[in-house]
Amino acid sequence: MRVDLFDFDLPEERIALRPAEPRDSAKLLVVKPGETLRDSIVGDLPSLLREGDVLVFNDTKVIPAQLKGMRKRGEAMAQVEATLHMRVAPDRWQAFMRPGKRIVAGDRIHFGHDGNSCFLGQLDATVIEKGEAGEALLGFDLSGPFLDEALHAVGHIPLPPYIASKRDDDERDRADYQTIYAREEGAVAAPTAGLHFTPELFAALDAKGVERRFVTLHVGAGTFLPVKADDTADHKMHAETGSVSPETAAELNAAKARGGRIVAVGTTSLRLLESAARDDGRIEPWSGPTDIFITPGYRFRTADMLMTNFHLPRSTLFMLVAAFSGLETMRSAYAHAIEDRYRFYSYGDASLLYRAELSDGR
Repeated sequence: MRVDLFDFDLPEERIALRPAEPRDSAKLLVVKPGETLRDSIVGDLPSLLREGDVLVFNDTKVIPAQLKGMRKRGEAMAQVEATLHMRVAPDRWQAFMRPGKRIVAGDRIHFGHDGNSCFLGQLDATVIEKGEAGEALLGFDLSGPFLDEALHAVGHIPLPPYIASKRDDDERDRADYQTIYAREEGAVAAPTAGLHFTPELFAALDAKGVERRFVTLHVGAGTFLPVKADDTADHKMHAETGSVSPETAAELNAAKARGGRIVAVGTTSLRLLESAARDDGRIEPWSGPTDIFITPGYRFRTADMLMTNFHLPRSTLFMLVAAFSGLETMRSAYAHAIEDRYRFYSYGDASLLYRAELSDGR
């Protein structure tokens, strides 16, 4: 499909730089294809769901994956930045480098030499391979939990570019850019639909009889990359690693069998469920990398509903929601959200989408 079909104009002032307080006070646009849009708030979610429905959350935890350092090549030095996006070994990460033209294989990069980090302020790496579009494979001198500790000491929360271009990250972001149920470290971007949930909202959902289950997909920085191709067929997705446990797969299949609706919280949860699903919709235990790219015409097999934030124009995420609820439906929903001053992107408001073929009220 032509990528320009997924374009729209978004005023700068609609981009949220901080989350709503409290989290569940954010707006929620209910989108049911063929029906009138409904303005609500996240705190009303229990009234929008039914007993027996199951919310599926991504329990990945964001790590401080934004690194600033100095590249050393002989006597020559240059400042560089690295955004880690996928771990491939205990001591190796794929990373997006900026500026990418300043590095070559064999370069040494010294991160965090400011006296504030552990290991005497040292976190050093070697460029193992240089890829395309500024991507590189970094081999760190530290490994496993020692590397993890160093990243927490010297790294920064990797705020999305549309926020980072307007302000620096701060201590508040270490809490704001993390879901309350984050557990499995490895993401470099938050599963942002989950940022709206609070203990109070969980209690209200429990009282309604809405269940919750957890999967893990470590969100990579590739989620923020624009689609530069003119046609979706020419776009390459970056892989992300994740897993669906046998217990969770069995529980979700049982819920579907008894008539409960599967509600994916976030596009990451949905992409993982679709990666783990058989053609007949049965969800299997699953673990590994996925580069699934969902565009209109895709046949969904798992989720009946999707809760998600408002996404960038021409992005793979807007393409996914257009596939889920219909392109024209989502273009209308986004036009309404812009007109009604909804807040966009990672710290913004949310939408609750019904799958297009399920808009008959199932």
